[in-house]
Amino acid sequence: MTRLAVAAPPAPELAIAGGSERFPVHRIYCIGRNYAEHAREMGAVPDKGTPVFFLKPADSVVALPGPVAYPPATTDLHHEVELVVALARGGRDIAQAEALDCVYGYAIGLDLTRRDLQAAAKAKGLPWDTGKSFEQAAPIGPIHPVAAVGHPGSGAITLEVNGQPRQHGDLADLLFPVAEIIALLSRLFTLAPGDLIFTGTPAGVGPLQPGDRFVARIDGLGEVAGSIA
Repeated sequence: MTRLAVAAPPAPELAIAGGSERFPVHRIYCIGRNYAEHAREMGAVPDKGTPVFFLKPADSVVALPGPVAYPPATTDLHHEVELVVALARGGRDIAQAEALDCVYGYAIGLDLTRRDLQAAAKAKGLPWDTGKSFEQAAPIGPIHPVAAVGHPGSGAITLEVNGQPRQHGDLADLLFPVAEIIALLSRLFTLAPGDLIFTGTPAGVGPLQPGDRFVARIDGLGEVAGSIA
């Protein structure tokens, strides 16, 4: 039998704003339907029942600013702008009152979604993996340390495409705020340094096409730009 020696790719890293250090990525967790208006536009009833969690592979990270590849097997790629939490430490069964102590910093990210594949899976009651987990499905800007920006609990989160506004919300409208998300995730997984958490997207999600340019903004974190290649 022929054995192939395949070298594992290096762990993805993200820039840390204001310095030359890098943040190595461990896992990527995401929460769905965390803004009421977005839940409604997706045909769901917004409530704080059981949170909807899913994961993306760590190597789906692509650093912003820069180009993002249009993925295969879809004709309906959607943007979802989100506040991203970067963890400096983790653990199991973290108390909500202590959860923010685990946070290293925050970034602006996009949860890119192959909406047609997600919709087909939902219609059959199947997992969303093919709609959410693919190469370059998690574009993220530089991480802003807590020491520089604090813990954003309110402020505008927006996305424009080709100069036209698409998404607009406020971090204060998160159904599950950051500390609660961390606490809930730690009941399901052993969280670790390097973990990223996408905290949900406001209403206004829509399609992206090759050649489109986007600008994402969050109050206190500035803006990041990118394009679909």
